[in-house]
Amino acid sequence: MSSQNRTGSRRKTITTISGLAVAGALVLTGCSPEVEKGWLPTERGTTNHTDRIMDLWVNSWIAALVVGIITWGLIVWCLVAYRRRKGTTGFPRQTSFNLPLEVFYLTIPLFMVLVFFYFTDRDQQAIDDRSKPADVVVDVRGKQWAWDFNYKSGEVVTEDVHEAGVQAHLTGNTIDKEALPTLYLPVGKSVDLELNSRDVIHSFWVPAFLQKRDLIPGKTNYIRFTPTKEGTYDGKCAELCGEYHSEMLFRVKVVSEAEFQAHMDKLKADGNTGLLGEEYDRNPNLNEIK
Repeated sequence: MSSQNRTGSRRKTITTISGLAVAGALVLTGCSPEVEKGWLPTERGTTNHTDRIMDLWVNSWIAALVVGIITWGLIVWCLVAYRRRKGTTGFPRQTSFNLPLEVFYLTIPLFMVLVFFYFTDRDQQAIDDRSKPADVVVDVRGKQWAWDFNYKSGEVVTEDVHEAGVQAHLTGNTIDKEALPTLYLPVGKSVDLELNSRDVIHSFWVPAFLQKRDLIPGKTNYIRFTPTKEGTYDGKCAELCGEYHSEMLFRVKVVSEAEFQAHMDKLKADGNTGLLGEEYDRNPNLNEIK
């Protein structure tokens, strides 16, 4: 067999293997629920945003996987097809020029970046849209090392009420989740969380909601979503904030509107009326403020 025939046969084999690898990767993406949701820690439909975030994540890593397989396939093909052979003397040509190929290498990555940017920006705009008033507004205040929840009066909440968290300490015992600060939210109602810090930088994170945002002293950040599935979800501070950072936990209970109203009534009956506002914040520049 001539050298040219061997080279052509080898290239055909490598092309076939690369094609099968890409096809196999695409098929495997639907083999399990874990793969379908990109190993994210939630189920579809937890909030009105989880499906959108999940689809963006899964489609992004599938695209990255395909690009990676093609790229590494081409690298391996070049190593095999253009390797030094027995009897070869001297150096191969060190420079070459192929205008169509260079234009291809420039336009395809640029096109991919623009596509990623479009879908990311589209979804980010939808997730952060606060153009309409929310049904429920909660002022969430992080503090070392607990959480205060202020339910503001509005469409669903009829009177300002609050629930204060107790500072966490390491005790060596198993954490009693029933004693953790718990944020109650009505299912199917849009929620606006106003995120504030009383002292240092914290981060509000509910893994099941696929959303996380920092709490920065002197600045209010927001998270807008609609919980669509009843249940109890774990939350935590995701920003190292001091000695008991790992104990700065909370829970979110998504309940029916009737159960939510019952909890609001209980807070009022317990005397937790009004808001625990910024007057309870720790202000390092207190002496400079007149």
